[in-house]
This record gives sequence, structure tokens and C-alpha cells, in this order.
Amino acid sequence: MSLFRTKSLDILLAQAADSDKGLKRTLGAGSLIALGIGAIIGAGLFVRTAAAAGGSAGPAVTISFLIAAVGCAFAGLCYAEFASMIPIAGSAYTYAYTTMGEIIAWIIGWALILEYALGAATVSINWSEYFNKLCGGRIPYEWCHSPFQKALDASGVMHHGIINAPSLLVLLIISLLLIKGTQESAIVNTIIVIIKVSIVVVFIIIGWQFISPANHTPYLIPADQPPAPQADGTMYSYADFFNHGWGGVLRGAGIVFFAFIGFDAVSTAAQEAKNPKKDMPIGILVSLLICTILYILFSWVLTGVAPFTDFMKAGKEASVAYAIQTYMHYDWLATLVTIAILMGFSSVILVMLMGQSRVFFSMANDGLLPKVFSDVHPKFRTPYKSNVILFLFVGTFATLIPGDITGSLTSIGTLLAFVLVCIGVMIMRKKDPNRVRPFKTPLVPLVPILGIVVCAAMIVSLDTTTQVVALIWMVLGLIIYFTYGKDNSKLKAGSEILPTASDFEKK
Repeated sequence: MSLFRTKSLDILLAQAADSDKGLKRTLGAGSLIALGIGAIIGAGLFVRTAAAAGGSAGPAVTISFLIAAVGCAFAGLCYAEFASMIPIAGSAYTYAYTTMGEIIAWIIGWALILEYALGAATVSINWSEYFNKLCGGRIPYEWCHSPFQKALDASGVMHHGIINAPSLLVLLIISLLLIKGTQESAIVNTIIVIIKVSIVVVFIIIGWQFISPANHTPYLIPADQPPAPQADGTMYSYADFFNHGWGGVLRGAGIVFFAFIGFDAVSTAAQEAKNPKKDMPIGILVSLLICTILYILFSWVLTGVAPFTDFMKAGKEASVAYAIQTYMHYDWLATLVTIAILMGFSSVILVMLMGQSRVFFSMANDGLLPKVFSDVHPKFRTPYKSNVILFLFVGTFATLIPGDITGSLTSIGTLLAFVLVCIGVMIMRKKDPNRVRPFKTPLVPLVPILGIVVCAAMIVSLDTTTQVVALIWMVLGLIIYFTYGKDNSKLKAGSEILPTASDFEKK
């Protein structure tokens, strides 16, 4: 029994055609673009920008965004080819199963848990920060922070977190919305996208006149940059190679890469797209282009308004609202931006939880996970049990783990998925060159190779703790595969009879 057995693409396409019994096809190109923007514009723009600027890249975080965008563009072109060829829920997991085999598919599916589940946890933590900002800081530190966090208040008293209650609340509300239905979720997401993009544009226009050239000089953090004070009273050193100069720009790219995972989430909705062969490439690439432009402009304004060292202490949480209130003195704009950010974070959480449940749906359909993850609600036709389990899992991380840890793990999971998708395109071109490809990645193998190189460089630039934790996570995933997934696989013993969602609806 080979660990590298692959799915039949013909059977996969037949499964996708079973639209009357599987997931409901309700999403057009416009909804998919909005879905991508909904995931892309969120914590990456409003939180990770300040984290990357303050700790590694400084004002050159704009270059970090360019590097991350280039890596995403290469991977996005590869995603677009697969999404048009294989319009099945599951994203990179399904693509890997078709091209590289079951064990690689499992690894990428397990990595996608880091991307989507921990991504949702990270954004819910950021949601909690801005919600507390909107409430005037009235929520006690202990009840909106992880037990692993602590900070000095203005009077010098040290506070220790207990649990992040607001993050759990927003996860519950969005999980219930996803159980209700994909179309309803998409409508809510589209409304949120329009509002938050408008606020981003307003911030760029108004904030441009408050840019101080001194904040952009020097553009790269120098090697002799003095240490910066942090919220917990310690000093942050810029001496490390990846904390200044071009090394800092590269690490900054790895940090803000979190901001670009939205276009990948679009591909998980392929089985719910009305015309996936046409609409999936449009949704992926257009959402990526729009958000890249907004990211660069936004990060230029933010680092021009406030010194990057501010983002290590006073401006670390709710950094955008901090910059507006402290340096622009527009309290009304800070309030509007905070509301828009809360709505934006909500749409990101929605897309992340939706993406994760669809990956679980595909893995359970293949027998690699228990079938509870592929059970479809008889009325709403959504994987409702998976949504409930995800709420419990993601909620645990969101309430107990700091956002900087979950955010970096999300980035490394995403980058690994992108590398494997780029490899998959090259394998599929050689393995099945005559297959109809409604969208073709240009300049193969150059584009996939460049995608692999850029994404691998960003993985290397991330901190050692993140790399070690990700490795432990992968080892845990392999243990689960060899103790459960390998023996329960639907392809076991060479069988290629794949179930559809309808098989799991029968009681």
C-alpha cells in the first residue's frame, strides 16, 4: 500500500459535478473576490504591519509587503490553474492528493490547520484588542489577554492575563453564522468588505498629510539601532540579523505574509462556486492585486505617521487607532477606523473558519479524518458538526495563546502550503500534460520555481521558536495519519471509489 497513491482526477471532477447532493453552488466571481478581500484585509494590515515594522523592518515594511506579494503572486498563479482544473473543496490539500500522493496531501492538510484555524484564532485575538480600544480600555487586562501575557500599567503595576473572553465571543457568533449557510455568510462578508475598504482608503487619504519624513529616515533599520522598550518593561534588541537591514525586511515579509492568505481561502470555496473554471482564477488574482496596492499605501502612511519604535510598546495593540489618536488627533476617525477594523476582522474570521471546515470536509470524505467532519446539515447543507468542533478548537487557542505566536505559526503553515502547490503544478504538467486547463500558469517551470524560492526564504527568516513548534505540529500530524488516516483511507488497497457528500447525509 503506497503512501504516495493519488486520487483520480476524473473521479474528482465527477464528484464536483454532483451539485445536487454536495455543497450548494451559490458564489459568483464578485462574491469570490469579496471573499478574498474579506480574508486578506484584516489582521495583516491592521496588526501585522505594526508588528513587522516595530520588530524587524521599520519603515521598509512596504518592501516586506512587496516581497510577500511577489511570493503570493507566483503561488497565486499556480493556485489559479489548480482551482480552474479541480473545482473541489479542500484547496491545496486536494491538489496535492491528485499530484503528489496521500502522505503529501495529509502533510499539506495538516499545515492548512495552522493556516486557517490558528489564523482565525490570531484574528479573534486582534479583534479583542480593538474591541477593548473601542470600549475605552474598560475591559480588565486579565479578561482580554492570554495567561502567558503580562504588562505594566501607567502606575507601574504588573497585570497578568487570565483568559481572552472577547475573542471567544466573536468566534461563537461567526460559527453560528457559518452553520446557517454559505450564501448568508457571503452576503454579510460583502457588506463588511465595502465598509472596511472605504475606511482604509479614508485613512490613506487623510493620513497622507500627517506623514513625517523623519519617520521614514533611515528607511531600513540600522544595525546600531538602540533597543526599544516593550509593554512588559523589557527592552527589544535589533542586533539580530533578521531584526534590522535587509534581513529585517525579509523577516518582515514572513510576518506580514499572514496578510495575504485570503486568496488561498478563496480556493477552498471552489465546490460552492457557480462557474469555478472561470470564477476561481478571477477571485484569486483580482483580490490579491487589489489588496497588495492597498497594503503598500497603508503601510507607507502608518509608518510615516508614527515612529516604528512606538509599535513595540504604546502602539503595539490597536496600532492604527493609536497612531490616529496620538499623531493625527482625530478621535472621530480613530473610532470609525476601530469599528471598521472590528468588522474587517469579523469577515476574516468568517473566511478562515469557512476555509478550515471545507478542508476538513474533503479530508473526512477521503477517510483521513472521522466522517463527523463531513456531515452536512439536512437543511442548511453546511458541514455544521465541523464548525462546532472548530469553534471549540480555535476558541481554546484564541483564549489561551498570545497572538504573536499564533500569527507566526499561521504564516509558516501558509508558506508550506504554497511551496507544495507550486511543486504540484510542475508535477501535474509532466504527469497529465493534455488535461484541459481553463487557466494556465505562465512560464512553467520558472513561475513555480520562483514561488518555491521566495516562500522558502520567508520560512527560513521566521524565528526559531515558530519553526520548532511547526515541526512538532507536523510530527503530531504524522502520528495521527499513521494511527488513523492511513488505515481508514478511501484509497486503501487501491480502491478509487470516492464518496460524495450525499453518502454522509444518509442516516
